[in-house]
Amino acid sequence: MTGNLLHICGRDDWAAAQQDGRVAPDSLDTVGFMHLSTPAQVHLPANRLFAGRRDLVLLHVAPERLSDPVRYEPGVPDDPESMRFPHLYGPLPVGAVVDVTPYEPGPDGRFAAL
Repeated sequence: MTGNLLHICGRDDWAAAQQDGRVAPDSLDTVGFMHLSTPAQVHLPANRLFAGRRDLVLLHVAPERLSDPVRYEPGVPDDPESMRFPHLYGPLPVGAVVDVTPYEPGPDGRFAAL
């Protein structure tokens, strides 16, 4: 894996994760992994799941700092056919986050590609 991966979360969730030492969204319990994205694809799940939200941040994750496996797997049927999303099969340690940036939608409530 090369380059940083991204995870979308709310500012309050990030603040709580800093206290807990890890990001552990509900998807870990429901599907067994947490969703990550590359910079080129992060707008797809953002629009699907978070359209209009203005309290989001992007966690920039250094893959080499992760101890749990990352697997590139298909997204949803509406995604481009060959697109694979990185899925982290464990919680995200706060120490793997190398940057945090605001992630705001445009005036129409939709997120643009980075």
